[in-house]
Amino acid sequence: MNSVNQIIKKKPYLAWYIDDIDKLSDEVILEQILNFGDWEDVQAYIKIKGWNDTAKVFTQTKAKQRSNYRPEIMNFFTLYFTKHAPLNS
Repeated sequence: MNSVNQIIKKKPYLAWYIDDIDKLSDEVILEQILNFGDWEDVQAYIKIKGWNDTAKVFTQTKAKQRSNYRPEIMNFFTLYFTKHAPLNS
């Protein structure tokens, strides 16, 4: 597994409504994984991108006016990344 797109390719039900998985951004892939994936999917993403890059993508996506994270997902992963990958802002 050399890219985060491979996570979605192995589990196409995470983004069943998207035609071209290869064109998905890291932000969209992380959003799909956090909202619909399991813990192994989250850990696979972190393993590929690293703690800080994953936390940065999450934080940037979360800060946008329109975010598709469910409230409980946003809360949990805000706490999770703050503890495990604090960003120097």
